[in-house]
Amino acid sequence: MTNGPISTFVKHHYRHFNSATVVDAAEGWRTHNASGKKMLLAMGGAMSTAEIGLSLAEMIRQDKIAAISCSANNLEEDIFNLVAHDHYVRIPNYRDLTPADERKLLDQHLNRVTDTCIPEGEAIRRLEKHIYEVWKAAEDKGERKLPYEFFYDVVRSGVLEQYYQIDPKNAWVLAAAEKNIPILTPGWEDCTLGNIFTGYCMRGELKPSTMKSGIEMMMFFADWYQKNCGSEGVGFFQIGGGIAGDFPICVVPMLQQDMLVEVPFWSYFCQITDTNESYGSYSGANPTEKITWGKLDADTPKFAINSDATIVAPLIFAYVLGW
Repeated sequence: MTNGPISTFVKHHYRHFNSATVVDAAEGWRTHNASGKKMLLAMGGAMSTAEIGLSLAEMIRQDKIAAISCSANNLEEDIFNLVAHDHYVRIPNYRDLTPADERKLLDQHLNRVTDTCIPEGEAIRRLEKHIYEVWKAAEDKGERKLPYEFFYDVVRSGVLEQYYQIDPKNAWVLAAAEKNIPILTPGWEDCTLGNIFTGYCMRGELKPSTMKSGIEMMMFFADWYQKNCGSEGVGFFQIGGGIAGDFPICVVPMLQQDMLVEVPFWSYFCQITDTNESYGSYSGANPTEKITWGKLDADTPKFAINSDATIVAPLIFAYVLGW
């Protein structure tokens, strides 16, 4: 693969320490894809509000990523950004905000994520009315789906196109829907639309069973892994920590140890985290710890990058794409 200006710069200047690991991990990803193996992206944090779709969408379109596990907010916030971007409010001096300043943002229905405020009316409520329609339609037909499948129903219907405020090629959920790749959202109820769905259930307007459970999500992913791992396994690229990473990576030891099914270990592992290794920390744990849990093998390529994923992930994506 030829290198464009970004990957050329990275390869020339990133020679030591965390920067060298960025190159090693990106080269490892290229090698992984070249050998025909698939890659899963585990994405924590608020990367969608950081507009990771600017590079992630193209990674999906070019088949560099075959499945995604993300914190539930990342699924919804990519669509929020798609339909309400012009109404977002950036606050560069967010570190200087007082509690009173924060309360003023609440009163303006501006939900702050670091330096960016998501507008409730234009983003959350705009999407709510349309996704409620697909929730209700599925329930009326006796259908049950995973959270991401409802999102795919909404974006594929075209009903949101009237609201688009960014170039749709930069929305990673749209790219994922086009490729029909699975998006796992463990703990989905712990997001804005998950809270809203819960409210509808508490009012008796929807049934909890319309949304498939976390157990069903794990069963679905176990089946996906067995169909896509081949003889050498799937790669695992992780942004941050938490349930977005721990949920999917556990499918291998679950199959091997609990189901007694012979499947390969994850065949590549990289994590970008700003958490240092400490006692009992999952987010900062050295990748070798995962060997003892049956997730990685001793010879699995392993990379740990201690840095800010909003800076590092787009660089790695650009490198893998040859930009």
